[in-house]
Amino acid sequence: MTYDELVTAVTNYTENNVPNVDMNTFIRQAEQRIYNTVQFPSLRKNVTGFTSINNKYLSCPTDFLAAYSMAVIDATGSYEYLLNKDVNFIRQAYPSPNDTAIPKYYALFGPTTTSGANPQITNELSFILGPTPDSAYSVELHYYYYPVSIIRGQLNGIGTITGGTGYVNGTYYDVPLTGGTGEGAKATIVVAGGSVFSVTISEYGSKYVVGNTMSAAASSIGGTGSGFSAPVLSVLNAEGTSWLGDNFDSVLLYGTLVEAYTYMKGEADMMALYDGKYKEALALAKRLGDGLERSDSYRSGQYRLSPLPQNNGVA
Repeated sequence: MTYDELVTAVTNYTENNVPNVDMNTFIRQAEQRIYNTVQFPSLRKNVTGFTSINNKYLSCPTDFLAAYSMAVIDATGSYEYLLNKDVNFIRQAYPSPNDTAIPKYYALFGPTTTSGANPQITNELSFILGPTPDSAYSVELHYYYYPVSIIRGQLNGIGTITGGTGYVNGTYYDVPLTGGTGEGAKATIVVAGGSVFSVTISEYGSKYVVGNTMSAAASSIGGTGSGFSAPVLSVLNAEGTSWLGDNFDSVLLYGTLVEAYTYMKGEADMMALYDGKYKEALALAKRLGDGLERSDSYRSGQYRLSPLPQNNGVA
């Protein structure tokens, strides 16, 4: 099932032409609910990086949700899998900055803080290692993340800005972007010297294509000015497909229907029907993700689906 097929199906089931902006919200909510219920292997990815000598902190990837495993690779190429501990354990076990060696433990530390005259807390999380690395070791992190949504043509990047003239200086948040083949994209726009200086995407929207020309109404960025434009440089998921849509479209369809019908304040019996269908599809998905695709696990804390009881000839 593709994005367009999903939108058509939800529209037909509900007999309601839902605006794309709302439809995209329903789809994202359904995806997040499914991804947080079933531990599909497709929700994990690997990244590699390096520790810094005498620096016990390590940045998380920007799309990080939760750690699956972390390993430090020594000079011989051997993997040292770190044990996940609490921050207090690492602080207590290695209180001195001189406690340096190849790390054995890690903990999720929290957001990092930028340096400089005006330090700020960033959105990205970080790890704390113990003991503090005594060398620039390679690190392999296996972690959970949200895959790209099935939503087609999400605005991801723009090219060279034509700033225009006559705009009011300032920073404007969640400005609706106009133009192109899609809808729903918003951005933080900074105007300096009467021209648009920077555009940072805050809402991806949908159905955009590379080469679209984007702009914004003058009323959204100060009330005066004209001439601002920027081409679409990249989009997310130009095809509108996803692993979930390709392999388990039933759970995605009924999950989206539950979200949509809740928003529409639909009839109770139809809501119960859609919710029941969703739970049936989810049970099958859990059998795949939490049972058939996992035979054993080195680490603790993972949900395992128990095998079906066997009939040993006892009535």
